Formats: sequence, structure tokens, C-alpha cells
Amino acid sequence: MELKEQLEALATELKGKTAEEVKNAVAEFEAKHNEVISNEVKSVREEFETELKKLQDHADALDIKMNESKALAVSNGDSIKNAIKSNFENIKNVKKGNSVEVKAVGDMTLVNNLTGDQPRDYNFDVVMKPGQKANVTDLVGQVAISGGTYTFVREVASEGSIAAGGSEGGAKNRIDYDLQMIDVNTDFIAGYSRYSKKMRNNLPFLESFLPSALRRDYAKAENADFNGVLETDATESTLVAADFDTKAEMLIKEIADLQGKDFAPNGIVLHPAAWYDIQVSQKSTGAGYGLPGIVAVENGQMSINGIRVFQATWLSGEDKYFVGDWSRIKKVVTEGLSLEFAEQDGDNFTKNLISARIEAQVALAVEQPDAIVFGDFSAA
Repeated sequence: MELKEQLEALATELKGKTAEEVKNAVAEFEAKHNEVISNEVKSVREEFETELKKLQDHADALDIKMNESKALAVSNGDSIKNAIKSNFENIKNVKKGNSVEVKAVGDMTLVNNLTGDQPRDYNFDVVMKPGQKANVTDLVGQVAISGGTYTFVREVASEGSIAAGGSEGGAKNRIDYDLQMIDVNTDFIAGYSRYSKKMRNNLPFLESFLPSALRRDYAKAENADFNGVLETDATESTLVAADFDTKAEMLIKEIADLQGKDFAPNGIVLHPAAWYDIQVSQKSTGAGYGLPGIVAVENGQMSINGIRVFQATWLSGEDKYFVGDWSRIKKVVTEGLSLEFAEQDGDNFTKNLISARIEAQVALAVEQPDAIVFGDFSAA
């Protein structure tokens, strides 16, 4: 059947139909004839336009409203009409065995009209997770040794005393000192990562990101190890939280006790939760915030009685703290921190892999346990 006859048949079918039926019939007609029109075309463009106008007049007679249904029906009808107009010269030459493809032009979208990915901009600076605010090495000194054991001498006790007076020609006061040889053995804190050469070649940022990430995670491991040593070797506080109104008061008491033993405390270590709890101290209940005069914060740095306060997430709990003379603690180093890359590790050569290793042979020496106090703000 020729296209003209099919259009006439469609117009006849639609007489007396509802707007919804007209919409569905037009959509079905377009779907059927939009891709390939293979029937012979014997009429001219004006005849097609006349038949299409009849079809549109019939739709108008059904009083189709300007809503989603009408919009779709008219759009579909216009698509057929425009497709025939724009391809009329090709349609004129259609015969049996000689077809032509006719497509309706629509709106372009990325989903329907783009093959492949759209262009994009790249930032090869990896957005890394943060490191810890303070490290144990920020507070202590360092000593390098050639072997694996650091031995120091600690004064532990004395008997007798030095005193004034005494009778002429009589015996003077005598004192003796007890000393202890303390051994500290260094060990490796280490880790490694392995990745393929293809990953390195395809991700140019990898070899700048990986060293930074390994150094950050090494520092976390070292802090955890050194904190264990500090908790074991430091002097445990005897303060009871209920005896104090604020955390700042407890810390001042610890400072006073250390100075009473002739130590010079130079650093306080708190968990961030405790640090900010001090920040929101009230002058009195309901009187608003007001830090005690002994607490100062300048450019985000807190000090208590002039002693710097460090925030440390490596503490074993939010209520734990250290107050101490940190000059009496040393980081002992046999081999300093090193980061090495190797393609000959294990079966790396045959698998095209690369190993990145970070390590150091270190230890922490608490030379004078009385110089540092380990406390708990919730101690009962």
C-alpha cells in the first residue's frame, strides 16, 4: 500500500476517535514509517501536505487541549510532516526495490547523541587524609647510636646527706648515691606497599602521592609505639578528678608538683576533646565563656601557665594527658627514616611489580620517669 493510501486510511480510522486514541495512532504511525519508507510514492508534496492537514483538522475538531497529551500528539505529527518535507526529493525517487531512510530531527542530548565520555579537567594532586596534629618527636630530643642498644645511667636513690655544722674535728656527714644502668633496644617500625609498573605509568601522580602517604602512616605507627612506652614508664598521677572544678586546675596542680620536684615542665599533651573542653570554660555558671587567667590562646596555640599545650590523637583516650619535662626523654635512632623503591623484590621482576618500603630502627628512652606524669581527667 502506498504512503498516501496509508495516510488516507489512517484519517478514516481516526474519525470519531478520542484525543488519546488520535495521539496513540499518530505515534504508532510514526514509529512504523519513520525509519524506512519503502512504498512507492506517486503523489507530490502538496498531496501529502493536504492529507496531513486533514489529519490535523480532525484532531483540532476533537478539542485536544494544550497539555502533555496534545503536545506529544502534535510533536509526533509534525515529526512525520517535517521528515517528509525535508526528504521530499529522495521520497520522489522511491520505487519497489529502491527505498530511502528518513529520520525525524530531534533535540540533542548527551545521552542520545554523544558516544564516549565528555571532556573533563583533571587535578592530579591527591586529596589525602590528614596526618596527626602533633608527634611524639615534636616534644622530645634525639640521640643517634651506631648499634642497636642505647645504655644510659640513671640516678635512682641516695643515702645520707650533706649538712652544715658538726663539731670541730668531728666526722662530717656522709652521702652515697645509687646508680642504675638502663638499656634501651631499638627495633624497626616499618611497612611497605607494592604496585604494578602499569599503574605507575598510567597514574603519573602515584610516585608523588605514595611517599607522602607512607610517611604519614609511619608517623602514626611511631606515635602509637612511643605512646605505649610513655604510658608504661611515666609516673602515674595521683590526682582525683572530683577534687577539681576544671581540667585546667588539674593541669596546674600537675605543673606545681613537677616544679616542686625541681623539674621544669615544658609541654602538656591533651586529646583534642579535652583541649576544646578547656576552651569553653565558663567564668561561672551561666556567666558565659571566659578562660582562666592562667590559660592563654594566641593564633590557635594554647598555653597554661606559659607551658605549651599539644593536641594529640595518639593518646589512648580522650581523658588521658601527659605533663612533663620532655628534655628528659629521648628518641634513640640506629637507622633514621628511609623510603626505598625496588623492582627486584621477591617475584617483582617477573610480575612487573614495584615495592615501596618505609622504615626506621628506633626506640624511645624515658630517661627520668619522675619528669613526666601520665594522668586521667576522669580518675576517681
